[in-house]
Amino acid sequence: MSFMAGKRALIVGVASDRSIATGIAEAFAREGAEIAFTYQNDKLRGRVEKLAERLGQNTALCFPCDVSSDQEIDAVFANLGKSWDQLDVLVHSVGYAPREQLEGGFTESITREGYRISHDISAYSLAALTKAASPMLSERAAILTLTYNAAVQVVPNYNVMGLAKASLESCVRFLASDLGPRGIRVNAISAGAVKTLAAAGIGGFRKMLSYAEKASPLRRTVTIEEIGNTAAFLCSDLASGITGETTFVDAGVNIMGMVFDED
Repeated sequence: MSFMAGKRALIVGVASDRSIATGIAEAFAREGAEIAFTYQNDKLRGRVEKLAERLGQNTALCFPCDVSSDQEIDAVFANLGKSWDQLDVLVHSVGYAPREQLEGGFTESITREGYRISHDISAYSLAALTKAASPMLSERAAILTLTYNAAVQVVPNYNVMGLAKASLESCVRFLASDLGPRGIRVNAISAGAVKTLAAAGIGGFRKMLSYAEKASPLRRTVTIEEIGNTAAFLCSDLASGITGETTFVDAGVNIMGMVFDED
């Protein structure tokens, strides 16, 4: 039997076929989960509905959700509650900072508004979605978010998003503590550099990919399929003893303190 059979999962954050959220959805579907989706705006609606159809999911369970709006977040769960009596898995794959915040030096690029937007969209939205989902969450439900190693180490051009990811990882720990007595687990995956629509907005991203290939013990980057497989495990009962953790799926880049050219 597939190890997510009988699970009902909501995935927030699909933007394209190359999204990490897409890799997660594919793994969930393969392992037997029933999946609902959100899309940010009408421009992305068609992509998300095509993904749902391709994975054999109900396209009626695709809902608009701008995570900066509490009203839209509440509407997602109000509408989802018309079809499902409970939710077993919530996946938060959301991150954003204005493009000018992701270029150049940290001090020159940072602004009050850029800081506010990046933290609201990238970190607070996890708490907001969890709070709205709380009445629907089943016993032993799992919540998962996506982070990056810039939360704990400096990465050129990542700038304010590094601060937002640090806030996100702290949010994971506080949510895990708060919801643990209900049997609800909260975890994060720290994914390595992957070619996604969001990553394309980071200055020098090709250099980040090249560095990851040279620095990782496996001498390569990771795929959305590998990240999706880890997500499926963490959101299944196989990981019932894991909560409040950040799991690295980055081909080992995070363990390396220094890299010399092999020449």
